[in-house]
Amino acid sequence: MAEITRDVLIVGAGAAGLTAANDLRKAGLSVAVLEARDRVGGRLWTDVIDGAMLELGGQWVSPDQDALKDTIEELGLETYSRYREGDSVYVGPDGQTHRFTGEMFPVSAETEAVIAEITERLDAMVAEIDPDRPWAHANAAEWDSVTWDAWLRAQTDDDEAVRNLAFATGSAMLTKPTHSFSLLQSLLMAASAGSYSNLVDADFILDKRVVGGLQKVPVLLAERLGDDVYLNQPVRSLEWSADGVTATTDELTVRARFAILAHAPVLYSRIAFVPPLPRRQHQMHQHISMGFVIKVHAVYDRPFWREQGLSGTAFSPYELSHEAYDNTNHGDERGTLVGFVSDQNADDLFALTAEERKERILESLSHYYGPEAKNPVVYYESDWGTEEWTRGAYAASFDMGGLHRYGADLRSAVGPIHFACSDLAGAGYQHVDGAIRMGHLVASNIVESSRAAGDTVEAG
Repeated sequence: MAEITRDVLIVGAGAAGLTAANDLRKAGLSVAVLEARDRVGGRLWTDVIDGAMLELGGQWVSPDQDALKDTIEELGLETYSRYREGDSVYVGPDGQTHRFTGEMFPVSAETEAVIAEITERLDAMVAEIDPDRPWAHANAAEWDSVTWDAWLRAQTDDDEAVRNLAFATGSAMLTKPTHSFSLLQSLLMAASAGSYSNLVDADFILDKRVVGGLQKVPVLLAERLGDDVYLNQPVRSLEWSADGVTATTDELTVRARFAILAHAPVLYSRIAFVPPLPRRQHQMHQHISMGFVIKVHAVYDRPFWREQGLSGTAFSPYELSHEAYDNTNHGDERGTLVGFVSDQNADDLFALTAEERKERILESLSHYYGPEAKNPVVYYESDWGTEEWTRGAYAASFDMGGLHRYGADLRSAVGPIHFACSDLAGAGYQHVDGAIRMGHLVASNIVESSRAAGDTVEAG
């Protein structure tokens, strides 16, 4: 078995790990990045399926995501805006399709007033939340003991208002049933985007894409590291002490002074720690789980919905695909729609055959776009629940009561072991922006530790 020695070992070649590795290299520290998969990028993955380029994982760039935007610019990548000209579509509780423009769904005046009032209330609550310390709020324990669904239903008996308010953080972001996570977890999700209003504004959250796919970010970051990125190297054990760490894969032993676990926290248990992690981490990690969403890609010979004056943007808390968008690639004559099926609906669909599942999903899309949506030339479902080194999508969140109980310990280093990924971020939580922020943060912490130990480290 080959052995190497580095200053810092990074487990995971996603945006967080590769950002940290590049920062550490710039500071004069040596690194080794061990990646279990046969590719870099983690939950960013651009692939060609049946001749169509599809972004199977994360892909959006929002105006407030400064860390991601700075990285994109520094890497020399180009972005382009999501197509949004024309009418959006909403399917109401009666199953009828309604065209509309603007941010507010075409609901009754009474329901619209309720949505506006509760949104204003939520924005005020979110403004009090520090996304890096949501557990520090005076009401954190109370807000973490009531479910998102229960809190909304205590505000109004208007079911359509509740469904439209709930799905922004439920089906759309945390991708869990709204009865399974807390009001505090929902407020953190909104605070990470600046406000609840930002989170429900598709033109804000889903603003731009990277030409060629967002996976170009980790690919280019990895290229800068060269042979210090090792693929197909799942870490089986990690020995640690005050003196450093020793990681073992099936083929490699890496000795280092520090380690960064730069992957989803649900995968910590895949590593045998010697000695075991402290009790606090053992308990905390049992209260964190991934959500689940199917990202559906449907490619057509042309973007036919544009001929109907539609933007491609569609929503409905009553549909199997609760939202869908024009996802046509830059410069592509064909048209691509992307739809999302999450939480319980996603579970139920995987009880069906692949053909039945496809038929059900395309039927749902046809309710937005008409019968032509049933006949794509390429169809693909991103199923991150079957990914061995991800096990869900989009990201991890706490169960009821877990955030205020354990949130303060999420990023706490354990001896020489540090933690960084989008699941642990405040601003940019669950997004690539958050992963990059966490990569910068943990690299900075390690550089400071090295300086405190008297090591010679270059200024960043």
